[in-house]
Amino acid sequence: MQSVPDHLFSKKQSGLNNQKLSLKKSRSFWKDAFYRLRENKLAMTGFGIIIGLIIMSIIGPFIVPYSYSEQSLLDSNLPPSLNHWFGTDDLGRDLFSRTWVGARISLFIGITAVVIDVIVGVLWGGIAAYKGGKTDEIMMRIVDILYGLPHLLITILLMVVLEPGLLTIIIAMAATGWVGMARLVRGEILRLKESEFVLATKVMGGGLFRILFKQLIPNAMGPIIISITLSVPGAIFAEATLSFLGLGVPVPLASWGTMTSEGLVTLLTGEIWRLFFPAFFISLTMFAFNVLGDGLRDALDPKLKR
Repeated sequence: MQSVPDHLFSKKQSGLNNQKLSLKKSRSFWKDAFYRLRENKLAMTGFGIIIGLIIMSIIGPFIVPYSYSEQSLLDSNLPPSLNHWFGTDDLGRDLFSRTWVGARISLFIGITAVVIDVIVGVLWGGIAAYKGGKTDEIMMRIVDILYGLPHLLITILLMVVLEPGLLTIIIAMAATGWVGMARLVRGEILRLKESEFVLATKVMGGGLFRILFKQLIPNAMGPIIISITLSVPGAIFAEATLSFLGLGVPVPLASWGTMTSEGLVTLLTGEIWRLFFPAFFISLTMFAFNVLGDGLRDALDPKLKR
């Protein structure tokens, strides 16, 4: 009886090795999303800019020997130099120190207001869409009423009624800021709630919050992430608008909004650096959040997972 050559088994063995190698390389959803985000150079650039802004907002005021509120009329309106890296304003205050103190306040207001908007908007819109019927009708009519009110007018009224301060600004901006997120989430949940994976979870006994937070919201993260990245610079611009109207952070605190408002006069007087630096960092922040949001959308969207 003729024996079977050993080389006939080599291909099968190689296939087993490849299968083992494939199993070793398998990644979870979040690891795979992080890997794809890391491969997106533009998104990582935006992430690096945001981290750099946060770090500088913490240590920036301590790099120079000038306080953000220290006034010196003899040093008023000095251009950028070795002594004052970003120059000084009309009261002789160092703009480098004020810029990074302003970064603290602007980023804190923007991020905190958006976090509140996301929490309220996702819960409101998600529950309304999933429950449907009268619950959806009542909840979304409330949203429609709030959506029809001028956001800036409501914010100004709350700022006038409440005591001025950071907390007041955040409350005023979040009072109606969540309605856009609620409408967005409702639309996404209505699109997804009849999907097979949702029906399968219902059959297995999954409840409202399990289906909402384990199935529906993760699959709607793309639009939510985009909305978040647009809302943060939007909140910073809203704070700048309030500061322009005299309803921003109280003196001697500084924010990019107040600094931009104070620097508008330089378009006529020529001290353009007073307007350039806060406007530049507002623009840089918007760019960073937008490119990071696009990268996160591509990385977290299950439809794009390969």
